[in-house]
Amino acid sequence: MIWRHRWLLWSFARREILNRYAGSAAGIAWALAHPLALLAVYAFVFTGVFRVKLPPEIGTAGYTAFVAVTLWPWLMFADGLDRGMASVQENAGLIRKVAFPHQLVVHAAVLASFAVHVAGYLAVLLVLRLAGEPLHLSGLPWAFVLLLLLAMGTTGLAAVLATLQTLLRDVKQVVGVAITLLFYATPILYPASLVPAALKPVIGLNPLAWIVERLREVLLTGAGPSPLDLAIALGSALTLAAGLAFFERVSPYFEDFL
Repeated sequence: MIWRHRWLLWSFARREILNRYAGSAAGIAWALAHPLALLAVYAFVFTGVFRVKLPPEIGTAGYTAFVAVTLWPWLMFADGLDRGMASVQENAGLIRKVAFPHQLVVHAAVLASFAVHVAGYLAVLLVLRLAGEPLHLSGLPWAFVLLLLLAMGTTGLAAVLATLQTLLRDVKQVVGVAITLLFYATPILYPASLVPAALKPVIGLNPLAWIVERLREVLLTGAGPSPLDLAIALGSALTLAAGLAFFERVSPYFEDFL
C-alpha cells in the first residue's frame, strides 16, 4: 500500500517538514540547534557537575560522543511519536473531504521526523569524528538498519496513539508524561552498567534500551550484527503490524470524531 501511494506519502512528508518551520527565520537549522543545546547541557551537567566516568567497555570515547550517538535516535523516536499521534487531527480537513488511505498521514509524520533528525545526526557524528572522537563510521550502514527498525516500531506506536488521540483528547497529555519518564528509563545519559542490579530487569524490558545499546556498540566499539538485532527486528515488525491493524480497524469512524 505504501509503495502504491509513495508519491502521496512523499508529498505529505515534504509538506510536514515545510509547515514545521514555516515563518521561522532559522528554518530547519532549529532541528540541529535544539539537540546541540541539549547535548551541551547534558555534557556540562554529567561531566562538570556529576563527573560521570564511562566504563572501560565503552572504549576511549568521551561523554559527548557517548550521549550523541543515542540522543538523536531518541529525538527521532520521541518527535516521530508526537507528530504521528497528532497527525490525524492536524489533517482533519483533508480526511473529511478527500478519500485516501488515512494511515499515510501517520507514516508521513514519522518519516519527516526521522528525515530531519537523521540529517543532524550525520552532521554531528562527522564533526565528532573530525574532532578526534573514536567513532566507527564504518558501522553507519548497520546503524541505519537499527534506525529503520526504530522507525518501524515508532510508526506502529504512533498509529495506535493517533487512533486513541482522535477518540479521546487526553491521550496526548498522558503520553507527554510517559515520554519524559521513558527518556530517563532509557540509558541515554548514563551507561546501562551503572544501573543498580535490582533495576536492571526493568531496563531490560525497555526495547529502546536494546536499540541505544546496540547503536553504541556499533558506532563506539565497531561491533557488527548481533542476535539481539533479530529480536529488535521481530519486535519492530510486530509493533508496526499490530499498530496499523488497529488504526485501520478504527479509521472508518474517524470522521465522526473530527
